[in-house]
Amino acid sequence: MPYSKSGTAYDLNGPPEAPVLVLVHGLGLTRGTWDAFVPHLARNYRVVTYDLTGHGESPLPSERPDLTILSGQLVRLMDELSVDRASIIGFSLGGMINRRIAIDHPSRVASLVILNSPHERSPEAQRLVEERAAQTAEGGPAATIDSTLERWFTPEFLTSAPDKVAQARAWVLANDPVTYAAFRQVLATGVIELIRPTPAIMVPTLVMTCENDSGSTPAMSKAIASEIAGAETLIVPGLQHLGLIERPELFTQPMLRFLARSEARLEMTGAKP
Repeated sequence: MPYSKSGTAYDLNGPPEAPVLVLVHGLGLTRGTWDAFVPHLARNYRVVTYDLTGHGESPLPSERPDLTILSGQLVRLMDELSVDRASIIGFSLGGMINRRIAIDHPSRVASLVILNSPHERSPEAQRLVEERAAQTAEGGPAATIDSTLERWFTPEFLTSAPDKVAQARAWVLANDPVTYAAFRQVLATGVIELIRPTPAIMVPTLVMTCENDSGSTPAMSKAIASEIAGAETLIVPGLQHLGLIERPELFTQPMLRFLARSEARLEMTGAKP
C-alpha cells in the first residue's frame, strides 16, 4: 500500500490513462468505505481512494482540522500523483471537502458527486449536532457509537449484516479520541462556509442522499443542488446515512450514468482535458 510524501495512505485502481475519480470517505471511516464501489468504477476510471488525515492508516493531523486543511490534503495528493483534474466523489464529510475544493480550486475538479452530505440546518438540528460533537469530546468515539450506528443503518441491516456493522464500528472506535472530536466539530460547523458558496460552484454535480438520512436529509440535498447551476438530485428510497454500504448498487449505477453524461458534455464544449 503506497503512502504520499506527507504520509497519506492511498490506493490506485483502474487503467492508468483513464479519467480520474477520487473517492473521499466520511467522518470516522476509512477508504474501505469504497470497497464495493472500486471494482465497478475501476473498469473505466483511474480510481484514487485514500484515508483522511487521522483516519485509517494516515497519520494524525499536525494542526486542528478544518475544511481548508482537509481539502489541501487531497490537492497535495493529486499533485503528487500528477492528477491535474479529477471527478471527486465525497460521502458525508467527504461531500463537504469536495465542495470546498470546487470553490477554492475549480480548475482541479471535472465534476462532483456529493453523497449524504449535510447542509444548512434548522436551529434545533444545529443544536443537536453540536451536542453530539460535545459528547464525543467528553467520551471519545465510544460515547455515541451505538446511537450513531442506529442512525447509519436500517434496523433490518443491523440484524442481517452483523459483519459489516461490526466493521463500521471498528473503524470508528479505532480513531484517536481527540482527533475524532475535532473532526466532529468540522462536521458540525463546517457547513456554514458552504451555504450559497462564493464563488459559485460551476462544475457538473450530482447530489444524492437517502430518504431516511436524518443528518443529511433529502431537503439538504435539494438545497445543495439549488445552489449549483444545473446540479442533479437523486433520493435513494428507504435507506439511512450509510446506505452506500447497505446497498452500494443503488449508488454505483446512478453515479456511472452521471459521470458518462458529464464527460459527454465536456467533450461537446471542448473542455475535456
